[in-house]
Amino acid sequence: MGTRDERIDAYIAKSPDFAKPILTQIREAVHAACPGVTETMKWSMPHFDYKGPMCGMAAFKQHATFGFWKSSLVFAPNDPYAKDPNGMAAFGKMTAASDLPPRKALLAYISKAVALNEGGVKVERPRKPRKPLPVPAALAAALAKNKKAQAAFARFPPSHRREYNEWIGEAKSDETRSKRVAQAVKWIAEGKSRNWKYQRT
Repeated sequence: MGTRDERIDAYIAKSPDFAKPILTQIREAVHAACPGVTETMKWSMPHFDYKGPMCGMAAFKQHATFGFWKSSLVFAPNDPYAKDPNGMAAFGKMTAASDLPPRKALLAYISKAVALNEGGVKVERPRKPRKPLPVPAALAAALAKNKKAQAAFARFPPSHRREYNEWIGEAKSDETRSKRVAQAVKWIAEGKSRNWKYQRT
């Protein structure tokens, strides 16, 4: 059995007049398509959860919006109703209830979101690779004098090399930098990462 949140009643009541029928229709459609839905407020906006975050709606001064947490999986390519398929304004900036898709289509979108959550499907978020940091000159010079450390550093994964580059590059004084370089070369020669003390064995 789903739940209704009094905060959403209050939110709709305080919304601009044009937005009230839009938000009400969305809310009723969500409950119709997902009887087990839980209403809540996130970021001061109404949201609907079912086995995880599912969808949310909002009213602004001149428009209302509705979107899905897994929008990219809910909408088919070139969907006729999707104005912003990857954003909160999935159906555009709505100013009247007629801007919503027909009820049958709206229920189908919500049902798709329900099925995705029931199946535990997750959205693949592309990770942007971090640019490698240049090796600080002081560390490069010290490594060049210690072949064992130089070879170990070359075998390190990019994350380990970056940790050392950042640590030494952030040194505020020459004295601090020299101490860090000496310590780094010792640890690197032993095959240790910068944060080896905190790693589980």
